[in-house]
Amino acid sequence: MEEVIKKAADVTEKVCEWQPPEKLKALLDLELKDTGENHQKLLQFCRDVIKFSVKTNHPRFFNQLYAGIDYYSLAARFITEALNPSVYTYEVSPVFLLVEDAVLKKMIEFIGWEEGDGIFNPGGSVSNMYAMNLARYKYCPDIKEQGLSGMPRLVVLTSDECHYSVKKAASFLGIGTQNVYFIKSDERGKMIPEELEKQVLRARKEGSAPFFVSATAGTTVLGAFDPLDEIADICERYGLWLHVDASWGGSALLSRKHCRLLHGIHRANSVAWNPHKMLMAGIQCCALLVKDSSGLLKRCYSANASYLFQQDKFYDVSYDTGDKSIQCSRRADAFKFWMTWKALGTTGLEERVNRALALARYLVDEIKKREGFQLLLEPEYANICFWYIPPSLRNMEEGHEYWEKLHHVAPAIKERMMKKGSIMLGYQPHRGKVNFFRQVIISPKAQLIVMNVPNGLGRI
Repeated sequence: MEEVIKKAADVTEKVCEWQPPEKLKALLDLELKDTGENHQKLLQFCRDVIKFSVKTNHPRFFNQLYAGIDYYSLAARFITEALNPSVYTYEVSPVFLLVEDAVLKKMIEFIGWEEGDGIFNPGGSVSNMYAMNLARYKYCPDIKEQGLSGMPRLVVLTSDECHYSVKKAASFLGIGTQNVYFIKSDERGKMIPEELEKQVLRARKEGSAPFFVSATAGTTVLGAFDPLDEIADICERYGLWLHVDASWGGSALLSRKHCRLLHGIHRANSVAWNPHKMLMAGIQCCALLVKDSSGLLKRCYSANASYLFQQDKFYDVSYDTGDKSIQCSRRADAFKFWMTWKALGTTGLEERVNRALALARYLVDEIKKREGFQLLLEPEYANICFWYIPPSLRNMEEGHEYWEKLHHVAPAIKERMMKKGSIMLGYQPHRGKVNFFRQVIISPKAQLIVMNVPNGLGRI
């Protein structure tokens, strides 16, 4: 509690205690031995684990699409770790199955569906794979029993800004990565609907069977939101399953101010949404939500194991929902989100979203005022992408040499910050642009610090 919960949230402490892999191996006693260790050694090992781990609860952790800690969620995790439940049947997990059902129904309500179905999964990548497989099953139900032989060449369509899990899902499911058609996006990273329609027609002309479109609500790098209404029009026109990967951006649905970013999401067939990101429910907490309420999810994934899902039980077996999942053992991930929602209410979750995006806007305004900082583009979410231009480059013409030198700036600064333990934020090249920083604003621990600076240098 002292080292992780309290100290890690102190801005004066390090966000990380960086050590290179070989040195860290030497510092930690990683060897597993024939005889057990005494408690004093085990406690020291726990201290070392904490010391050398990244403090994602630190106010200056901006590195990923998650940050901070929610204490209600943490308390819920203590409970589930102690109870060690597996969420597949009501008889072994009565409370957590009811909790999951309540949370899914509320999330479905915010998407704008009157009814639906869903399941919590180990990650948004798995939710995207579930959705692709579900769409394929809806398109050709015989594939569940007969396999891929005799099936047409299936085609997946998605933005060139999509999460890499879409490509991985196509590989895993036997569709093939060459059968993923990447649709051009505009300068802001949004899928271009006209290009989508062109690729649908191309696939059909080739004799292929386009069946699944994956749109993105909150892309990983730029935080872009695809135009869902226009994409839905195309999907309806050609009879395609529309999936929305809202793993990152889905939480904006809880904000009356920012839910417009996902306008049209109610027209999707399925949605991936990760409360462990913006809403800080704790990794991992990821839901796949499905518009169909006829039992499609269960028909697709069920194996009817007789030792688990007996139909002559003494209670309503419709609560035995585990056969909707490809997993057998499954964690009670919905409980930590339920606990947070119960504690904060919808208005509290809305404020969490609004505050993060207000801080993001503040950062953008400050970047614009400061010499040596240059935005890539005006963000619409919490991803702030920018270059830092060192003094040596500020008067240089923006030619090949300029961009080549600027490309090495972000990695060099990142290395210094990591070794110092002062701050963590990501960088990457993207779409032909040289390395730039991506700062993601989520954590409530991130605060505005306004102070007077000598010599009229402004505010920090």
